[in-house]
Amino acid sequence: MAATSSLKSSLLLPSTISDFSGAAAAVSISTQVLHLKGDRQDFEFVKTSLAANGYDVVYDINGREAVQVEPIIEALPNLQQYIYCSSAGVYLKSDILPHCEVDAVDPKSRHKGKLETESLLTSRGVNWTSIRPVYIYGPLNYNPVEEWFFHRLKAGRPIPIPGAGNQITQLGHVKDLARAFNLVLGNPKASKQIFNISGAKYVTFDGLARACAKAGGFPEPELVHYNPKEFDFGKKKAFPFRDQHFFASVEKATSELGWTPEFDLVQGLTNSYNLDFGRGTFRKEADFTTDDMILDKKLATV
Repeated sequence: MAATSSLKSSLLLPSTISDFSGAAAAVSISTQVLHLKGDRQDFEFVKTSLAANGYDVVYDINGREAVQVEPIIEALPNLQQYIYCSSAGVYLKSDILPHCEVDAVDPKSRHKGKLETESLLTSRGVNWTSIRPVYIYGPLNYNPVEEWFFHRLKAGRPIPIPGAGNQITQLGHVKDLARAFNLVLGNPKASKQIFNISGAKYVTFDGLARACAKAGGFPEPELVHYNPKEFDFGKKKAFPFRDQHFFASVEKATSELGWTPEFDLVQGLTNSYNLDFGRGTFRKEADFTTDDMILDKKLATV
């Protein structure tokens, strides 16, 4: 089962793990998927629906709290594997990077529910696998961070970047993430294991802006650096990334799963632009409110 929107639906895979390994996986899935629509927060619906059919594998793509996972475990006592999408955001902020799977986690993180879910799966004796992506990008991704840059590049606007722009971060293509989810299915090396998944290389904020410009065929962007502490943006988010160094090692996934990213950053961003934003499809309309606040202050200073 792969849970999607907490208010929309779940994809249920009524087959054994072995049926989904090898080249026949896509054919098996396309002919054996049952699509149930419902509210994930309706725990009685979840338990009744799953228990009535019986499933061997759970792909939980959007679970945020342990309480959302408990009814699934209760409904499926013979579950063979629970594959969970966690987040690299669970790691405790550190001066020593990249983050590795054994690093300390932050119990006060906004992703603490994902940590509690991992603990729940362990305490219940479930055969689980947890995937911890960093920033995900790519066509049709629900929160494409690259879209923020593409909107400004398309409008011919300067790109405001906090600090000096040399903060190092990391992006992973959504297709590479999907491949990792496929590789852990029925894999004994993935049993009760955590894997960071992202791109092979890291990039600075300035470098990411330039990479987005190259991917979309735009000229070299004008970058405007600012001090976030000088502004009150209210509830608006002025930049789509944490204003800090934030990246993780993918060595464990590479060595133990045989997984390697297919896309380098510019190639992946080009893929995203050509198949999504460049076609006029995007998740959010452009909003330059915070940009104008930054640029107006810069002009006033000059």
